[in-house]
Formats: sequence, C-alpha cells, structure tokens
Amino acid sequence: MHETAEVAIIGGGVIGLTIARALALRGVRDVLVIERGSLGTESSFAAAGMLAPQAEANRPHEFFQLTCQSRDLYPALAAALLAETGIDIELETTGTLYLAFTEHDAAELDRRYQWQSEAGLALAKLSGDEARLLEPAVGAEVRAALRFPLDSQVENRRLLSALAVANEQLGVRLDTGTEVASLRVERGRVTGLETSRGFIASGRVVIAAGAWSSLLNAGDIALPNLRIKPVRGQMLCFAAYPRLCSHVIYSPRGYLVPRRDGRLLAGSTSEQAGFEKRVTAAGVHAILSAALEISPRVGALPMIDSWAGLRPRAGDTLPVLGPCAEIEGVFYATGHFRNGILLAPVTGEIIAAAIVDGRFPTRLEIFSPDRFRLLAVTG
Repeated sequence: MHETAEVAIIGGGVIGLTIARALALRGVRDVLVIERGSLGTESSFAAAGMLAPQAEANRPHEFFQLTCQSRDLYPALAAALLAETGIDIELETTGTLYLAFTEHDAAELDRRYQWQSEAGLALAKLSGDEARLLEPAVGAEVRAALRFPLDSQVENRRLLSALAVANEQLGVRLDTGTEVASLRVERGRVTGLETSRGFIASGRVVIAAGAWSSLLNAGDIALPNLRIKPVRGQMLCFAAYPRLCSHVIYSPRGYLVPRRDGRLLAGSTSEQAGFEKRVTAAGVHAILSAALEISPRVGALPMIDSWAGLRPRAGDTLPVLGPCAEIEGVFYATGHFRNGILLAPVTGEIIAAAIVDGRFPTRLEIFSPDRFRLLAVTG
C-alpha cells in the first residue's frame, strides 16, 4: 500500500467509485479508494438498478429534485463509460409504469398525478385497459396506472464493472481487503487513516462506506452522529424467455425489472436485521406476493437466483453529502438508502466540486452532515 494519497475514499461501492472517477477527471492525480471487501459487492451489487425518481416520489422536495437531476445525468455517463471502457451499462429508456390495484392505490396515484402534472413533469395517466394494452402481462385487477417516460433503469453490475475499469485507466488506486479503523485528526484537520495495513497520510478523506459509515471514529474527536443503519433488502431473480415486460413495473408493494438478457428481477423487502445479509422464507413470500399481483405470469417462471443487500439509511432517511464542519478535510457521501445507483452521478459531481473547487451549494445544506451536529446541540 502507498502511504500517502491526495484524496482517500473509504468505500468502493458505486458512490466511492463514481466520486473517484469524477475527481480524476478534474485532474486530481493521487486518488485512493479503500474497500473493506471487494469492489462493488455490497449494496451496489444487490440493487435493481432502477432510475425512477418520479415513480417513487410522494411529494415535491429538494431530495426529489436531486434524484431527477441525477437520473438526467445518466445518458451522458453511459456514453462516456462506453467510450472509456467499452462496457455498455445497459441504460434502458423504455420508461416505468406505476400500477394501482386497490381503491387506496388509485387515490395515491391520483395525488401523484396531480402534483407532478402541475409541476410540468413528464407523465401520463392510463386506465387499467390501457396499462394492459401497453404491458399485456399485467394482472387483470389493475385499475389505473401512471407512465413515467423519463424514469429508466441501468444494469448496476455492469455499471460497477465499468466504473472500476474507468478508474484503473485514470490511474486511481483501488485497494481492496483493507479495513479502515479510524481517522487521525490533528488540530481540527484530518491527517490520514489508520487501516489494517498501516497508516495512510491524506489531508482529504471521503466517507462513502455505506451501511458501515457510522462505525468509523476519529479517536477522541466527535464525528457527526449520522445514525447510519443497515436496512436489509432481499431480491429474487427469474428467467423470462421471451421477456415478460419491457417497462420497469411498480406497485405500492413491489416491482419487476426486466433485463436485456431475459432475467426478471423482483423486489424488495425493507428490514431491520442488523448486518445479517441473507434471504429468508418470509422475504421470498412477500416479494412473490407482490410480483404475482403485478403479473400472475410470474408464477410460471423458474426462479434462478436470490440475494440480499444492506442499504445505508441515515437517521432522517436523507443522504449525507458534503464537507464536515467538525473536521477540516473530511467529506461525507453516504446514507443513500434505496437510491445509491440513482444518486451516484450527481453525488460524484457534488463531492468532486466540494473537494476541488471548495463549492457546496446552499440548496444542498439539507443534506449536509452538519445537520446532525446542529440537531444534537439544539435538541
């Protein structure tokens, strides 16, 4: 291991890798990514790759604006990664359907349609028959649907591969199998990291360790109390030849994600299970129930895989982005919860700008790690 780095990034998932690439493209020559396991094998690998801020939004909010901004960066990112690495991250732009099966579902659908149409966003309201005409596999009980033409998906595992290759080509050092024990801080500024392979001197450190972010410490120096907790999400994978559907299809209880190679992903659970990453009978049952409601045809498909991942959720459920006022040189990029893949491009731009240019927009203060320090003081 090299003993110094201009910028050290703790965490080699989609967030850490995207930040590293953004820094290298801005001319930072000595970027080091430190990963406790293997690159991109935790939450990023377990994700479904949906880029669907409109389908998931209950109301307008700064977080919603951020997710839409990041979704809209994906076409350029996909083209750039293809040119840099030759890897197609399979950005699909067919769109997303959000289905209503019950009276309560339909009322929620109407609320979403009203505020998004008033905001001038791209969407269309469909009857149940129109939804089934668009996707014949949808269950006959569907009452209505919203179609979001700009919501899309990406093959997250190909994205991770492309980011790893791009970073290698840019000269980013990728160090795996290395645990970070603590930050070393002197006179209010970070000076490096204590790791399982020794000390690394660095005046700028990015904490992008996902569900493990709150386990880091800085000796006797207090870090913001982010209260990052792991939230387990289970997924199922079916073989669907020919493809069952062309859109990503949501209901209030689950979703189906078709892949180009004929796989069909179904998800997901949201469980408080600590760091226990496993598939359970109850999880499989819940996912299957939701998938069969969306399309009874799922029942005839062979299930070929299942997995679980640990999503990082902060105490207030919002991502944690930006510089830390407590310790100079420390930056946070964690707590993305269910939106790590979606928010990766904009997170890379935000953190790279904060490090290289010293810019962190006022509108993003709602995501700052300092919000936890202020809450602790006033509460």
